[in-house]
Amino acid sequence: MNKITDLLFEANILKELPRSGYYFLGSGHENVAEHSFMTAFIAFIISQIVPDLDSEKLITMALIHDLPEARTGDLNYVQKKYVKKMEGKAVSDMTQGLLFGKSIKKLIKEFNQGETVEAKLANDADQLSFILELKKLQDTGAKSPEKWLPIVIKRVKTKIGKKLAKNIMSSNWDNWWMNNYSD
Repeated sequence: MNKITDLLFEANILKELPRSGYYFLGSGHENVAEHSFMTAFIAFIISQIVPDLDSEKLITMALIHDLPEARTGDLNYVQKKYVKKMEGKAVSDMTQGLLFGKSIKKLIKEFNQGETVEAKLANDADQLSFILELKKLQDTGAKSPEKWLPIVIKRVKTKIGKKLAKNIMSSNWDNWWMNNYSD
C-alpha cells in the first residue's frame, strides 16, 4: 500500500504543475491535472461514438498519458530542443514495485507510439483538449491562439477527431450556456 500511496501523491502533484506552453501564448493557464481530466473526458465521449474499440483502454490511456510529468515536468517545444526528457525512466521508477505497474508502462508506451486505434484516438483527445482551450481564449479576445490553432489542428489524425475539431472551431465557447438564455 505504501507504493500505491506514493503514486497517489505523485499523481496529485499534477494539480500544481502548470502546462508550460501557455507562457508562449501570453494568456490562459491550465495545470497538467486539468488537462488530463479534459483529455480523459474527451476520450470517454469518443468511446461512446466510435464502435468496436477498447473503451477502458482509451479512457485510461488518456487519463494517465501525462502522469510521467510529475517527475519530468511539462516541457514545451523550446525546452524540448535543449532538455532530454527521460520519460521511460520516470515511468519505470514511478511504477516499480506496483502490481499494476506494467499496465501503466504499457499504456503510456502505447500512447506514445500512437499506432493502435485507441492510441490514435487518445492522442487526438490530447490535442482536442488543447484546441478547446485555445478556442476559448480566442473567443474571449486573446490574439495568440490565431497562430497556434492551425498547428494544433494539423496534429489531429482520426476522422472523428477532425470532425470534433471542425465543430469546436465553428462554435463559440459559450454557446452551451447562452442557449435559451432569458432574464
